[in-house]
Amino acid sequence: MALLELNNVHTYYGAIHALKGITIHVEEGEIVTLIGANGAGKSTTLNTICGILHPREGTIYLDGEPIHGLPPHEIVGRGVAQAPEGRRVFGRLNVVENLEMGAFARKDKDGIRRDMERVFALFPRLKERAKQLAGTLSGGEQQMLAIGRSLMANPRLLLLDEPSMGLAPILVEAIFETIRQINAQGTTILLVEQNALMALSVAHRGYVLETGTVVLHDTAAALRENELVRKAYLGIE
Repeated sequence: MALLELNNVHTYYGAIHALKGITIHVEEGEIVTLIGANGAGKSTTLNTICGILHPREGTIYLDGEPIHGLPPHEIVGRGVAQAPEGRRVFGRLNVVENLEMGAFARKDKDGIRRDMERVFALFPRLKERAKQLAGTLSGGEQQMLAIGRSLMANPRLLLLDEPSMGLAPILVEAIFETIRQINAQGTTILLVEQNALMALSVAHRGYVLETGTVVLHDTAAALRENELVRKAYLGIE
């Protein structure tokens, strides 16, 4: 049984049919990536999983239990956390306060303290800026904070939406190395990323989305060698 299963999921924005029968699965311990052009449905898939959007048709199961239709805070309580596109940190709160917001549903003070230490170990720069207002951090630091905040929920499944957006190449490499570390520590990851080459370099498997449908699914290694993927998404002729 997969940790996450989406079966024939259809999601709409009003009359706009955004997801047209998405079926994907994520096994425990994997990094799985969704790649595709803007508007393909990648972020909509993540927002449907975490309850921001509700599917009109189809089912979503986490560890065999249905989560489609649940409100977002209950899905977080089941072990799913998202670092959203655009970071969306709380600009008027400092770094520690932002991280504490990620643990809003938890009552285990010792566990929260351990996870705060884990985040600071993964992102030493955040520890250096612990009392700095999030709105004054650089883009890279805000991305670190967004990921760290999601880890404070102690998720079994971490949803990452465009973690490299707007970052300098050297920071992109650092973020993706940290994604590898988070996975190695036992967190399953579903990754949406415009930089398909970087995404496929860290993922175990991938799905290619076009206009709300899955058009290709394979191992990351196979997708990197697929001629259509290379031309359309990797910029390799």
